[in-house]
Amino acid sequence: MNIIDTHSHIYLEGFDSDREEVVHRAKEKGVTKIILPAIDLVTLDRLLRTCDEFPGYCYPSLGLHPEEVREDYPKVLAQMKPLLKENGSTFIGIGEVGLDFYWDQTYKEEQIRAFETQIEWALEFNLPLIIHNRSSHRELVDTLLKYKSDSLRGIFHCFGGTQEECDELLQFRGFCLGIGGVLTFKKSSLPQIIKDVPLDRLVVETDSPYLAPVPHRGKRNESSFVYDVVMKLAEIKQLPGDVIAEATTRNAENLFF
Repeated sequence: MNIIDTHSHIYLEGFDSDREEVVHRAKEKGVTKIILPAIDLVTLDRLLRTCDEFPGYCYPSLGLHPEEVREDYPKVLAQMKPLLKENGSTFIGIGEVGLDFYWDQTYKEEQIRAFETQIEWALEFNLPLIIHNRSSHRELVDTLLKYKSDSLRGIFHCFGGTQEECDELLQFRGFCLGIGGVLTFKKSSLPQIIKDVPLDRLVVETDSPYLAPVPHRGKRNESSFVYDVVMKLAEIKQLPGDVIAEATTRNAENLFF
């Protein structure tokens, strides 16, 4: 079984004491690649060091997380963008980017403008987007519609929306839904929604260290747990785990590699 974890933050401090063991456990569960989305400039060096430590296994994506957007976002983005232009740039995606109005809408307009800038990067450099969307569905769709393009592609990370939101996001033909631990939660409505989503529109992820799937819920999430997401998806789709792993891996390969 070969699985790609399309979203993991194992470069953060919480993994400093056992990162090598975390990668080893992921390999034992069939994880062949881990994509590491950036969240800000402060942790970017950690992210790149982790990719250097595990070459050909951990891959970096560059972006400013919406919760990190402040008034100074143009300055931050101005420091980030040149990294995409460097000879031999190793970034395989633009992310983690998007909108998040769950806790605070102080920087709502700044978030939208920062998202627009990073969508433009994705088009300019022909890279997939890794999109964060929390309590911001309408604004996110409206923003993306301005840039609707055959070349725009990516992942709607950590999808957990309604049937209507699912249908609306799937209108963006180059995008897959990122499915993680929420799929396994007892009260989640996601299994019913995902049941009829075509396999070629799904990828799997952990969002480590967050949102650990059952039976690890409440623990620090790690990339090996993506196996549990695959097996839950197999149960919902009534297909063998190998089929789910192969399909979601192919989708991730098509997007990023």
